[in-house]
Amino acid sequence: MLRQYELIERVKSYDPGADEALINRAYVFSVNAHGTQKRASGDPYFSHPIEVAGILTDLRLDDETIATAILHDTIEDTVATQDEIENLFGENVARLVDGVTKLSTIEAQSDTERAAENLRKFLLAMSGDIRVLLVKLADRLHNMRTLHFIKNDEKRRRIARETMDIYAPLAERIGMYEFMKEMQTLSFRHLEPDAYESISTRLNRLREGEGAATIDRIAEELKIVLGSHGVDAEVTGREKHPYSIWRKMAERHVSFETLTDVMAFRAIVPDLADCYRALGILHEKWHMVPGRFKDYISTPKRNGYRSIHTSIQYGEDRRIEIQIRSQAMHEQAENGLAAHWSYKQGDRPDGQAGWLRDLIEILETTESPEELLEHTRMAMYQDRIFAFTPAGELIQLPKGATVVDFAFEVHTDLGKQTVGAKVNGRVVPLRTQLENGDQVRILRSDNQHPDPGWLSFVVTGKARAAIRRFVRQKEKEETISLGRKLFDQVVARLPAPIGRSATKAALKRLKLAKEDALMEKIARKEIDDRALMEALMPGMGTGDLHSAVPPKGQAISIKGLTPGVAFQLAECCHPLPGDRIVGIRRTGEDIQIHTIDCDTLADGNDADWLAVNWGDGSDGGTAQLRVVLKNEPGSLAVMAGIFGTHGANILNVKLENRDGSFHSFCVDIEVHDRAHLMRILAALRAADCVSQAERV
Repeated sequence: MLRQYELIERVKSYDPGADEALINRAYVFSVNAHGTQKRASGDPYFSHPIEVAGILTDLRLDDETIATAILHDTIEDTVATQDEIENLFGENVARLVDGVTKLSTIEAQSDTERAAENLRKFLLAMSGDIRVLLVKLADRLHNMRTLHFIKNDEKRRRIARETMDIYAPLAERIGMYEFMKEMQTLSFRHLEPDAYESISTRLNRLREGEGAATIDRIAEELKIVLGSHGVDAEVTGREKHPYSIWRKMAERHVSFETLTDVMAFRAIVPDLADCYRALGILHEKWHMVPGRFKDYISTPKRNGYRSIHTSIQYGEDRRIEIQIRSQAMHEQAENGLAAHWSYKQGDRPDGQAGWLRDLIEILETTESPEELLEHTRMAMYQDRIFAFTPAGELIQLPKGATVVDFAFEVHTDLGKQTVGAKVNGRVVPLRTQLENGDQVRILRSDNQHPDPGWLSFVVTGKARAAIRRFVRQKEKEETISLGRKLFDQVVARLPAPIGRSATKAALKRLKLAKEDALMEKIARKEIDDRALMEALMPGMGTGDLHSAVPPKGQAISIKGLTPGVAFQLAECCHPLPGDRIVGIRRTGEDIQIHTIDCDTLADGNDADWLAVNWGDGSDGGTAQLRVVLKNEPGSLAVMAGIFGTHGANILNVKLENRDGSFHSFCVDIEVHDRAHLMRILAALRAADCVSQAERV
């Protein structure tokens, strides 16, 4: 454990003007506050915060951050209070300590919820000051270094999994690659102990054999080759860490012995121009491995990381990876945001603005812990691609991102209004996945809104959160609207009119605060007709519910509601505007709209049947047809031509059966209404090559 004077000397070595008294007070306070508390290792508990502070001195952080590290567990694990910290160490340190403090009072129902709540707190705290995250990462790193002292295997695995899923990606996102690598290696050791031991043993054998000498020899040769062409480079080599090797083995489905790129080298050159000169020299001397070149200088990672990555074929059976960067780039790569954070001037480096802003936006639009973790993992832990706006602005996205993800990344409002897109000048479907270097133009409309179906293909947390937020809001509005219409139907069946006072009294009896909450519960059948009647007019809920018949014209209109939000158009019968329809309402579910003659209605004994109709101007739907064609040239073209002539878009065609002279097809088409469909069926039946055409 660092002694008090040693910690002060470390800070003074890079910040001679640091507040020595502040750090001394924090050191003494922490030792006294933690007193006789012990860690699982048997060491005094205060050794942990002191070691965390020592880790942060390696990042050359300021005195307030060092004091925060020393104090970060005092509020949670001792009798110290927030007010006491603020009085003794100032508002800034107190705020930082509060931001880092783990919320032991959170009562979560699962590990997922607990992890998500901790992440939620850190994200909120980070939005005000990134130093909260730096302290927390150092805290987690030291805990991982001592994790083997915890005897409970399940607890060790839970902490390791949380580190692998949340903290290592957070470290990567702010460019702290050394933190990330050590966290991954330590987590891997506890999550996959057999694999870790196997790979470590092989690496030790490699090191004890010719491995170390080989690395030194290759590094020296790279340095000589670069120097002979006038590039003065510092070249170092190393083996890749066990988790990185294990991932490559899993991704490529190969054994350790068949991996050809276990070694990695780094060439640090004087300036940016030398980076590209060094690249040219290496590619001239050795063959480049196709597909393994990345230029993060021209297109830096979102966390500010800049470097050139390439792989070369060194000898007949060995590939080596080489990173080329300047000294300034190297410092940024080693320590990320911490490398150039100037706290006293209140600077906010560019690396924070993008990804952290997105995570905060996701945080504000998610509802469940599972959803939060899903989005943050997407935002933090995926390989990136680069696409461009028409104006040339660079947009970074995860691999697999679509044009809709691109639109939301440019601006949330643009994403919401997306109706189409052009990629490299060509109109493409919204689900099109983007490639590196694509230029994307988003086509927008003020009348457009997010489609719930987009959730089936978007991959970024920002897009998914925005779409889900819209769907939730739209569902709430439309469910309330449906509930109000159902409420009016029930009221019409009462023996006497009621006023506002009766509704207020009903809310009180049902223990609901607002009318909207009542309407939502009515729409979802969480309050049935009998209970509602009893609440509105005590004594009425015990009688015959069908004694009063609703007046004519009381059917619910579904005009203006969004299929898939407040109600679902049943896939068993595909109702169209113009069909006679009925609504089926089950507890806790959206209302299902069926045609009146749908076969599945016989199974609806546990559901309410609602009188519904199409509102004026209802338009559009999917019809499923079964068409039997003669097995002769041109038959399929005739069928497609009839659909095209009548303005029906084909969504899907499936060959169901081959029967010698006839082929049976199942066809999904978009039509305006039932009358439109009838015209299409009539045209199909009139064609010579069509043996049979009917709606399914």
